[in-house]
Amino acid sequence: MKTNVVCILITIVLYLLMMVIIGVRASKKNNDVGDFYLGGRKLGPIVTAMSAEASDMSSYLLMGLPGLAYLTGLADVGWTVIGLALGTYFNWLITAKRLRIYSHKCNAITIPDFFAKRYHDKKLIMGIAAAIILIFFIPYTASGFSACGKLFNTLFGLDYHVAMIISAIIIISYTSLGGFLAASTTDLVQSIAMTAALIIIVLFGVNSAGGMDVVIENAKGLKGYFSLTELHDPVTGGSSHYGFITIISTMAWGLGYFGMPHILLRFMAIEDKNKIKVSRRIASVWVVISMAVAVFIGVIGNALTAGGTVKSLEGSTSETIIMEMATLMSENGVIAALFAGLIFAGILACTMSTSDSQLLAASSSMSENFIKGVLGIKLTDKSSMFAARVVLIVISVISVFIAWNPDSSVFTIVSFAWAGFGATFGPVMLASLFWKRSNKFGAVAGMIAGGVMVFVWKFCIKPMGGVWNIYELLPAFIVASLAIVIVSLVSSAPSKEICEEFDAVKAELR
Repeated sequence: MKTNVVCILITIVLYLLMMVIIGVRASKKNNDVGDFYLGGRKLGPIVTAMSAEASDMSSYLLMGLPGLAYLTGLADVGWTVIGLALGTYFNWLITAKRLRIYSHKCNAITIPDFFAKRYHDKKLIMGIAAAIILIFFIPYTASGFSACGKLFNTLFGLDYHVAMIISAIIIISYTSLGGFLAASTTDLVQSIAMTAALIIIVLFGVNSAGGMDVVIENAKGLKGYFSLTELHDPVTGGSSHYGFITIISTMAWGLGYFGMPHILLRFMAIEDKNKIKVSRRIASVWVVISMAVAVFIGVIGNALTAGGTVKSLEGSTSETIIMEMATLMSENGVIAALFAGLIFAGILACTMSTSDSQLLAASSSMSENFIKGVLGIKLTDKSSMFAARVVLIVISVISVFIAWNPDSSVFTIVSFAWAGFGATFGPVMLASLFWKRSNKFGAVAGMIAGGVMVFVWKFCIKPMGGVWNIYELLPAFIVASLAIVIVSLVSSAPSKEICEEFDAVKAELR
């Protein structure tokens, strides 16, 4: 094995061992299911901010975004990033504090649990919400495993399937041991690794391309590449119009944040609700800078390909551009190889930080919300934690099968799962926090309507093309919101007790 590969392998192994050690240490602090699922609501502002954003910035940060920018330029990826940045900020601004107060007041430790207790519904809402989490978290987790498989296949030539399974085992290990606290602590470490990877690869890439001027001039020479209203076509070398409807559709990515369980759980877990403002500022700044740099990596990669330094990448293989750049870096001595290893660790961090949070949210919804809540099976705290860990393993196995195809696109899988959560949980979350008149019938209608529309639009309407070629999250979010409003208004008003709880939360916000 070459020296550079050995150095990269050593860095990655040390990084993975550190994640498992954190999981083991965190496991000693889990006294009950409240600790396992929500860390005892003891997260500080920095851990809350970076944990939320690291769990948000999955493999699409270092793979999906650079790959999209590499192929088609700034339009598609640029408006996506703008939508995500706005969504991040407003989610922290209007959702975080209300959800922290409300969930604490009704003693909810999962998102389905919160919806059920907010609307005083014992089983229906909880069962539907738990099912939605399973339906959309499984492909989301699969995208993370796929990213790991591509990483080790590109780096070591290791079989894609073997690499994917090994990665899944490691993620399962520290998540099942330490629960939410382990996931949140590792997310903080992983956000640092992701940041370091972004900085290092940009500096190396610009230098290898011949300087910033060369990178910019290459992009300018590609028709529509640097435009926000034209989409570059890498096949023909031409461009196509990127219209207003498409821009709005792409920016709709930001709506997804209001329904992401693994992000919303961080809001519920923060120790001091008055420090959420600090977390919001940290999170917003980090997200904007990290996504902008990730997009620029794609631009740099295109210049390296044009100069013959990096091979040309097509289709979903464009998502490996950062790996190609890191591999090139590793050929410049031991120190460079160690830094390249940090970049690969950063890619792993993107994947692991999201996968661990998703697995935890999915397993908690099954053990707490479905087995105990819907089925009414009595479980001790010890039995609940055991059940959660078993479910976590089952979900991982299913996710591995979904990601079995090495040609699957990380960005495509993530975009569908993102739309699913955004449309099913987003409108209900906003209604539950801001509209006292909303009721359980409206909440159920909203979740079902949003989920159905995601599938209908994605597979039946969107393929028609033209004006129908809209990201499924936008129409599904609108349909779900209308369903909540209409059904809530035509059905009975919430009880006096529910209204008093809502007013008590509102009073605490003042």
